[in-house]
Amino acid sequence: EDKLGSFTKKALQIQLDSLPEVPVLVDVPCVSAQLDDSLLYAVRERVSRHGSVSSHPPVQIEELQERPGSVLVRWCKVDDEFAVQDYRLQYRRSVSGQYLGQKLFNIPEVIHFFEILYHSEGYILSSRRNIAMRSDSSPNKAGVLYSNAPTYFCGQTLTFKISATGQVDKRDSIGVCVGCEGEVDSLQRDQAVCISTNGAVFVNGKEMTNQLPSITLGSAVTFDMEMVNLLPISNNNNLSDGGNFKLRVTIGSGNREVVFDWLLDQGVDCLFFGCSLAHPGWKVLVF
Repeated sequence: EDKLGSFTKKALQIQLDSLPEVPVLVDVPCVSAQLDDSLLYAVRERVSRHGSVSSHPPVQIEELQERPGSVLVRWCKVDDEFAVQDYRLQYRRSVSGQYLGQKLFNIPEVIHFFEILYHSEGYILSSRRNIAMRSDSSPNKAGVLYSNAPTYFCGQTLTFKISATGQVDKRDSIGVCVGCEGEVDSLQRDQAVCISTNGAVFVNGKEMTNQLPSITLGSAVTFDMEMVNLLPISNNNNLSDGGNFKLRVTIGSGNREVVFDWLLDQGVDCLFFGCSLAHPGWKVLVF
């Protein structure tokens, strides 16, 4: 954040309408030679490697903001004839491209989805698959409803909004996990962190001493994560090779939050999210 602020401050001190002094031709070192036309292409190609002269005036960066998996850039340009859509840029998770639109910025959006698997019967999904409702089609056992893919990345904020409630059960869970396990009926297991509807927080299947408020109608539960150990966890820097990998997790509910370090057997950069609700009536929105 400090580097972004310093970069923006320096950029604001540059005058866009000022140009460096242009020396007279006799003061400019040059090489004069008459060459065969066949060498023109080769010379032009080699000169272009050292730079180029732009026909457009420079742009000035006005604002830089951190976003989950991206950087929001806003800039201005002093040119009455400049076409606005030619100078849009988005950069998100190592994929860059040109943004064409009316605004001077673009905010990438990540949409999270649920997916009904063979072990998650008893849930009804909305048309956009971002709302899950616990139905009474499988009253005894519904399993865990997972996301359609490991779409949660460190640095994002994952939010679960409770729009309807049912009977509270100690097996209820809302949280994130490393992988999908079909033979479990709750996220209160290894390789997962979650909160139960009674406010209990579980890390790798063990209940923490700290507890959050019970989940009620209108509650919003948020998950934020960041990597703690930035050093390589293996000799070849491969995340999947094992070792101790630590994520700092912040779970918020109501006006309280808990912060803890989550120790994993192997490094991960993306996680599944999910929920398990034992009784009908619950409705959960994820975003």
